[in-house]
Amino acid sequence: MSKSWLNLVAGLIVTVSLGQTAIARTEQKVPEPIYPVQVMLEDAKRETVYPSVAGDFVVYSQRVNNAFSVVRVSKGDLNAAGHPIVAAQHNEAIRYGVAIKDGAIGYISNRMGPISAWMHQAEGDGHIAIGNISTFTGALMPANLKASVDGNLWCFDSSLEKTRRARVLDDYSDGFKQEELIGQQWRMYHSDAWRYKQGYYATETGTKNKFQAPALFLFDRNSSQLTMFPGAFNGAVSPDGKRVVFVREDSGNYDLWMQGVDGHGLTQLTSNTFGDFEPAFSPDGSRIAFISNRDTKGNVRETSIYVMNLKSGNVERVTNALKATDGGPAWLDNKSIVFHSNRDPKKPQASSGEKWNLWKVMLK
Repeated sequence: MSKSWLNLVAGLIVTVSLGQTAIARTEQKVPEPIYPVQVMLEDAKRETVYPSVAGDFVVYSQRVNNAFSVVRVSKGDLNAAGHPIVAAQHNEAIRYGVAIKDGAIGYISNRMGPISAWMHQAEGDGHIAIGNISTFTGALMPANLKASVDGNLWCFDSSLEKTRRARVLDDYSDGFKQEELIGQQWRMYHSDAWRYKQGYYATETGTKNKFQAPALFLFDRNSSQLTMFPGAFNGAVSPDGKRVVFVREDSGNYDLWMQGVDGHGLTQLTSNTFGDFEPAFSPDGSRIAFISNRDTKGNVRETSIYVMNLKSGNVERVTNALKATDGGPAWLDNKSIVFHSNRDPKKPQASSGEKWNLWKVMLK
């Protein structure tokens, strides 16, 4: 081979190599935050996820030493010791904490055989059952518990697929569960993403989900009425208790829907190629925060928080980072959202891992 030919080949290799390096650097560029983000609760000894806000209280779920419990703290100090609800029996798991404005705490426990929903009263030591007899006989296994701020209307979802019942029960109390699954509870209804793997299909229109669709349930404590919404999950009740927003799957994609509690006004809120999950009403009921992977082409592990204006329908992305998983948004007030994330507190826009902490994003 001639010397000139060798020089040409070497030049091409250098050019290709430099081109690949330039592309890699472009892909790894750290984005500037859209809105200011700060860590609210950082604890190396526990996972803290899914905050819930009502009145002057925040309730969050935690895993410490492979045990699940929920904690109520003041909205002004998430680092306080707070009021925990911990296991009363061996192998009991307490999950899906919900804040009520008077200080009551909602949660789900497996203390009575299967799993059932409860509300610890704000005063005293009473625990009130949420749901009817079907939630205690095991006909329903509630997950993703939410409530109106006054605690009168509750919603939860449940898999109706008999072949998955044992797996759902095992996952509920599995203290050794892989970290990323603890902060992405929506994945329990996705046949490709429900367990830890190295890679996942995108949540994208056309992707097949082999699991049967779950159902959403509303329970009215005043009337003891239990209402079912087929093919729905991740429900959230509006502050006035008149509307419910939820997630519905269609051909592998996940969008947000809203309906009146009385059955009127079923409306599809989002229609995106990729997935929208975990909606939450703002305190004034005018906006909905949710998570989505629409800007990462359906990547299961890369999610951000978005806000929809219900009047205009406009959607705005409010968090961004390099490969971070943001989830579980809840409104602290009409200008700030608390959420959990695996961001590195020292490099929140540039680095992420598997540790879940609570964060806040400040809007305009």
